[in-house]
Amino acid sequence: MARILAIDYGRKRTGIAVTDPLKMIASGLTTIDTEKLIWFLKDYFSKEAVELILLGDPKRLDGTDNDITPKVDKLFGQLQKLFPNIPSQKVDERFTSKMAFQTMIDSGLKKKDRQNKALIDEISATILLQGYLDFNA
Repeated sequence: MARILAIDYGRKRTGIAVTDPLKMIASGLTTIDTEKLIWFLKDYFSKEAVELILLGDPKRLDGTDNDITPKVDKLFGQLQKLFPNIPSQKVDERFTSKMAFQTMIDSGLKKKDRQNKALIDEISATILLQGYLDFNA
């Protein structure tokens, strides 16, 4: 069975999460350098069946575009062009970073561990994906 993959795009790092094959649970997969994202996805898709790509759509609180939205839009076009057999969908990612940080606090991570921005990106992608699963179940 195919998985769903979520991407929390960032200027430097990108968090990635995937579902289990039954599409019930979202789990953080990794955080990678953004410049290596496409190569990572090509490799991952050659090994794993993915039926949907979710891409976090960054917006301001009022719903308007922010400074990274054009880069996300460009990536969205690349995903559709490079992986035409895997549908791509943008999903609202507002508050995921704040929720990720709060999750780290709630789970008892020490302050030093909470400063790991790569972990925040991965947790953000996981929250994005779990929210999609909860809403579409």
